[in-house]
Amino acid sequence: MGKAITMRELAAADGQVVRLDPADFVPLPPPYDGAEGRPPLRSLTESQKQRLDDSLDGFTALRLPHPQNREEEDQLVRRFLEGVRRLLSADDNWTFLGPLMLRLDYCAKCQTCAEACPIYLASGRQEIYRPTFRSELLRRIIKKYVAPGGRIWSGFQGADVDLNWRTVARLGELAYRCTLCRRCAQVCPIGIGNALIAREIRKVFSQELGLAPPELHRLGTVQQLKIGSSTGMSPAALMDSIELMQEEVEEKTGMKFAWPVDREGADILLIHNAGEFLSWPENPEAFAIILEKAGISWTLSSELVGYDAVNYGVWYDDVQLARIALRHAEVARKLKVKKIVIGECGHAHKALTVVADRILGGELNVPRESCLTLLDHLVSSGRLRLDPQRNDFPVTLHDPCNIVRLMGIVEPQRRILRRIAPRFREMSPSGTRNYCCGGGSGFAIMDGLNFPDWRSGVAGRMKFKQILDAFAGELDASVPKYVCAPCSNCKGQLRGLLDYFDATRKCGIYYGGLVELIVNAMADLERPFITFDADLIPAVRA
Repeated sequence: MGKAITMRELAAADGQVVRLDPADFVPLPPPYDGAEGRPPLRSLTESQKQRLDDSLDGFTALRLPHPQNREEEDQLVRRFLEGVRRLLSADDNWTFLGPLMLRLDYCAKCQTCAEACPIYLASGRQEIYRPTFRSELLRRIIKKYVAPGGRIWSGFQGADVDLNWRTVARLGELAYRCTLCRRCAQVCPIGIGNALIAREIRKVFSQELGLAPPELHRLGTVQQLKIGSSTGMSPAALMDSIELMQEEVEEKTGMKFAWPVDREGADILLIHNAGEFLSWPENPEAFAIILEKAGISWTLSSELVGYDAVNYGVWYDDVQLARIALRHAEVARKLKVKKIVIGECGHAHKALTVVADRILGGELNVPRESCLTLLDHLVSSGRLRLDPQRNDFPVTLHDPCNIVRLMGIVEPQRRILRRIAPRFREMSPSGTRNYCCGGGSGFAIMDGLNFPDWRSGVAGRMKFKQILDAFAGELDASVPKYVCAPCSNCKGQLRGLLDYFDATRKCGIYYGGLVELIVNAMADLERPFITFDADLIPAVRA
């Protein structure tokens, strides 16, 4: 059980507030019920500790430099408070002020949400990871330092917090100890979601203090808008990649066709997470094969941003989100396509549908659809000849939070798997109750310093437990098992998670997308599309 920590203690503590011990974490089933299930967590180096604040729990997402003097400390607090005031302004936060105030005003602090939070549970119930903890800290700051007459009530519970630079730094880090999965809102008796509060705290740090994880902002959004992709892939590099993938498809399947790029008037503009082109090219290859086999009119875009569905702004910054969403809509309008279909990327689903609806109007309100509903239609319609026995290995399904819990797309992927994977079994819990992979809200790409250890050791622990439970009795490494994760971000997290626990070598657990399984089941392809390599990495190259 985690140590109880008060708001005053959080502000006053000179050293590290919490020291995580893997021995306290939620136990894992065999073969990880011993030391194998408790890999050590790396600390920052001494030189890193001298430069960066890690005083919350020994990890840093924001990489906030230590203030060098009292003036810098005061400036950090002053700018933070100004950001909070803007956060509570209808003029400055018209997109999310209403939902934010509902969550700030009506939480009954019943703590029902705590038992639904995978990070709180995995950590051994550390108080700082309780979903209401960071939300309550923000409430008390607002009550004491922003609301009229707040200091008069500063001695009363609800306003008893001291605001100094360490409070600000630790609140910023707390906002990045939540994957924004919204399981808390799901179980709350009145629907309060602490994830939105965490996200709005991130927004203060980004838009007012200029602080955001570099993987999300400088190496993410900024690079995407400047070069064309969050991966750094330029339009020219994209075309080279497409040429290589066309050749690979011909080699593996015998299908020779030119991938349509910038085709005006197509029924579908397909937008992938650009990470697929670099890390999992089999995924866009599988999409191309399916669409060609089904006779669908489709196209890719070579325009800047038009070929990368990533929109990291959805996790930390409204301004950055809007810039990218508008570019996506403009590309679709320019190509005169009937609709955008979003590939296997969960946060792209959220950014380009649920959130983008707030900013896309008029001609830019282009119809947008999830790839999962399209794939469900193609499989159920019989337009593809499928032999489920070609997928005769254990398969389980990971539900990406932003597709399933947020958007309610639950059954399409399951209908497909029931048709093409005879040994499919559900995780428990599943569907909208499924646990986050642990890499949500940007964590999967945050590889700096020692943060990956926290991401795999804590944030992804409940997901790893689910996977082990789903394959119980079949964890011998000689039996290849497939975790179907129709989300690029989730695949990135699973890659790190399986590596962290050495689960492919020890247990024969692999991962991949949904479209790869569909192509692997195609009866008219001579060779398997999915192979389980001797190198113990998931591969789809024969």
